[in-house]
Amino acid sequence: MFHRRSGGSRGGSWVTQALVSLPDRRSTPARELGKRILIALGILAITVAIVFIDRDSYTDSSDGVVSFVDSIYYSTVTITTTGYGDITPVTPHARLINSIIVAPLRVIFLVLLVGTTLQVLANEGRRIFRDNRWRKHMRNHVVVIGYGTKGRSAVGTLVDNGANPAQVVIIDNRPASITEANIKGYAAIEGDGTRREILRRAEIIKAREVVITLDRDDSAILVTLTVRQLNPSAHVVVAVREDDNAPLLRQSGANAVITSSEAVGRLLGLSAVSPNLGVVIEDLLSSKEGLEVGERQVTRDEVGKSSDEVRGERVVAVVRNKTLRRFYDPTVATLETGDQVVVVRHAAEEG
Repeated sequence: MFHRRSGGSRGGSWVTQALVSLPDRRSTPARELGKRILIALGILAITVAIVFIDRDSYTDSSDGVVSFVDSIYYSTVTITTTGYGDITPVTPHARLINSIIVAPLRVIFLVLLVGTTLQVLANEGRRIFRDNRWRKHMRNHVVVIGYGTKGRSAVGTLVDNGANPAQVVIIDNRPASITEANIKGYAAIEGDGTRREILRRAEIIKAREVVITLDRDDSAILVTLTVRQLNPSAHVVVAVREDDNAPLLRQSGANAVITSSEAVGRLLGLSAVSPNLGVVIEDLLSSKEGLEVGERQVTRDEVGKSSDEVRGERVVAVVRNKTLRRFYDPTVATLETGDQVVVVRHAAEEG
């Protein structure tokens, strides 16, 4: 399945192929097997009905009479191509019916049986092949653990800001979330993010970025410890519900900790003080419309200028030597080569 994205000054354009996709949850293997069993039983029932209704045209070598049980027996051994020959059609029209109707039903039954086996083998083989190919080529990707409201928003923001959807891997233990992630073109693994084997399946060791958006703070702390042990160099961002747990997450190895309840509370408070403040903050957090916050490299033409002289954007901070400095800091009064600037700008709306 191919996914195309184009447009935008930061994202460029690409055509990518999703390397990993779980089986379509709308049609589970159990449901497919159930359908095939019902079809097989239907074929058997039709054959039994044909033989029993016309039972006087058949003979049984043991007693000459074909009962309902004999009809079931004859139909079973016939559609499975066993055919012991103890019950046979003796009249011309019964033999014609066997040739025109029963024989095709036998072929359909065999195709159904063989097709089920081949489909199971082919699907499993294709899944193993795609999984191995994904493991071989996936590196420097983003792993998002937890695909609830926060996780979906985080992934959407990453993609809006130029992340390749094929480089995003979702881990969640809810089948509905996995289905939704697959529909949007993301690789997804169903399982508990606190388990090492699940993290290893997501190639966490080779990941560049890890975003943890779980509903429980204790689970988030455990996942952070495990991720940091498996990948000491990854940039780990964690959402936490309670501010008291933020220091624990930082000690566990998180590079950035976002207190979700506190952030929501501040937005509610600002909206209560002034609805306009809440609207502006929401606008800054959204992408592709209105205003947005971004970070970029200082251009050659901007070197030596002050942040106020940057055209088309408002510089609110400068990152120099991996240290964030506010725009009013006198040490960054003049922009230098290698600086990163955090700006507020007009969002590039999608056409």
